[in-house]
Amino acid sequence: MAENTLTIRDNRTGKEVEFPIQSGTEGPPVVDIEKFYKEFGLFTLDPGFRSTASCKSRITFIDGEAGVLLYRGYPIEQLAEFSHFPEVCYLLLNGELPNEEQYTRFVNTVTNHTMLHEQILNFYKGYRRDAHPMAIMVGVVGALSAFYHDSLDVHDLRHREVSAFRLISKIPTIAAASYKYSIGQPFIYPDNERSYVENFLYMLFSVPSAKFKMSPVLVRAMEQILILHADHEQNASTSTVRLAGSSQANPFAAASAGIGALWGPAHGGANEAVLDMLAEIRSVDRVPEYIMRAKNPQDPFRLMGFGHRVYKNYDPRARILKKAAHEVLAELGRGNDPIFKLALELEKIAQEDDYFVKRKLYPNVDFYSGIIQSAIGIPNNMFTVIFAVARMVGWVSQWKEMIEAGEGIGRPRQLYVGAPSREYLFMSERK
Repeated sequence: MAENTLTIRDNRTGKEVEFPIQSGTEGPPVVDIEKFYKEFGLFTLDPGFRSTASCKSRITFIDGEAGVLLYRGYPIEQLAEFSHFPEVCYLLLNGELPNEEQYTRFVNTVTNHTMLHEQILNFYKGYRRDAHPMAIMVGVVGALSAFYHDSLDVHDLRHREVSAFRLISKIPTIAAASYKYSIGQPFIYPDNERSYVENFLYMLFSVPSAKFKMSPVLVRAMEQILILHADHEQNASTSTVRLAGSSQANPFAAASAGIGALWGPAHGGANEAVLDMLAEIRSVDRVPEYIMRAKNPQDPFRLMGFGHRVYKNYDPRARILKKAAHEVLAELGRGNDPIFKLALELEKIAQEDDYFVKRKLYPNVDFYSGIIQSAIGIPNNMFTVIFAVARMVGWVSQWKEMIEAGEGIGRPRQLYVGAPSREYLFMSERK
């Protein structure tokens, strides 16, 4: 038996086949089963791909048991503390941190693409004022391909680079316009004298009739939120972008598909659910009641913002945003904010209660990101939009990697459990 192989025996026929085991830089090795069907005439069944690596990637690594998140090998804690969002964008796209000249050139290029074609703003008028901002995002991002068809050849390196810059640069402008439209305020054009994050907040909150000023503490908190959400390995929306892009669909269409997947409450809408839960509990006095309800399997109530499908330890992103939440509320003079006090009490009990400790239900990134955004003044229905702004660079990086690796079109197989082959019955013969 060769080393670094796994031998699988078919008990029906006695046939034995060796399959290679491949090791990555980090994480568990994988069994290469590409020839499994050819050798055995069988498919594998793995609903939700929970035990299947769908691709090779150099971008992000997660160790859920240890609570580790790396972007291109760099710990997320270091990037959140020392880096800026454009620098993280460069890292995800290019694989290395930029030097000063590279960073300046990158920021200038991103800045020069922040404007939208004026006719794109007409799309917003086709939506009802009460349309969910994510519905607008899906449509407008997908429509970019109708305006920027000079960069749609996915096999052309220059086209891929231009499309990447356009998506990363324009997504804050698109997101801010979605918000402005929903509240009946005029669109705010980007101010390229401002940083990426401050410019985004400027387009969200400024009005033509008043000067805009945002506290550096709030800008930094938003920057950390964007950094922490920039990529997260092969989650539902990222996998959607890669699968859509594998058909050689243009990157704007693939990104729109990713926004649609992110919209789901089980994915990007989780932080909105945390705020809804805190509003339902209302006060610290009612925490014991809701903790008991969370433990009761017959009760539909669930403690939102605790536990994670991947992390079986404390989410490293939550530690960072817990500190940021304290700083934001102190800056705003809301250190005694009842919602934040309620959140801290929930976290304290959950970390001490055996029920939650044994199940490793630690606070995740959604638990604090919603509190911070709400304090800054962002409404609940914009939380997932902020997530999309942050994740765009991850989607683009994953899309580029997939195209450049020449992976080919994705085509999952299935276990068919429907009706067997049968003959057509004419209407008069049917019972």
